Amino acid sequence: MKKVDLRVKRTHKMIIEAFIRLVEERGYDDLTVQEIADEAMINRATFYAHFKNKQDLYDSIFHSTMNVFVSVLDPDQIVKGNRLKLKQVEFVLTNIYQQIKENKVFFITILESSDDQRLRKQIQAILEVQYAHIFSRLKITENDLEVPIDFIIEYITSIFFATLHWWITADTTMDANSLAKLVIKLVGNGHLTVLGIEVDH
Repeated sequence: MKKVDLRVKRTHKMIIEAFIRLVEERGYDDLTVQEIADEAMINRATFYAHFKNKQDLYDSIFHSTMNVFVSVLDPDQIVKGNRLKLKQVEFVLTNIYQQIKENKVFFITILESSDDQRLRKQIQAILEVQYAHIFSRLKITENDLEVPIDFIIEYITSIFFATLHWWITADTTMDANSLAKLVIKLVGNGHLTVLGIEVDH
């Protein structure tokens, strides 16, 4: 039984890797299940034993990507009370950027398609749920006007996606850690304290 499980996992991995290679080479829209199966060196029946169709395969990878974000955005890692641990944020962001870099072309495909908005919305939902205990304590005002929490979350994710898109599409030698430090410097320069979040440098 254990051997069968390992074989199934290996085939699953081969299909995903074949799909990513083909997306990087040719894009998503024109790919067929047969081409993915050929690239993975399996037959169509084996493909359908793992995924319903091409969209199901794409969704599986998308959800795996989201799981990466969920795990590294764990508030227990980077927040203590109302304080943000910047060194840990740097580590977390570096981890995210590095994993994205390893699948650079696939992420470019996502960021330059309609799924860009889908990814943004899901990350915003993660922030809203995982950091609800922090946001609930914040009451940010500007000229006596209370700033909505969803505005703040939109602002944070916009900075993240804009810098991420630049990094993976620009001709730059900047590494993942340098980008993480730059983003933290941009956001941390007054923005976080304005939002009522204390920072541990």
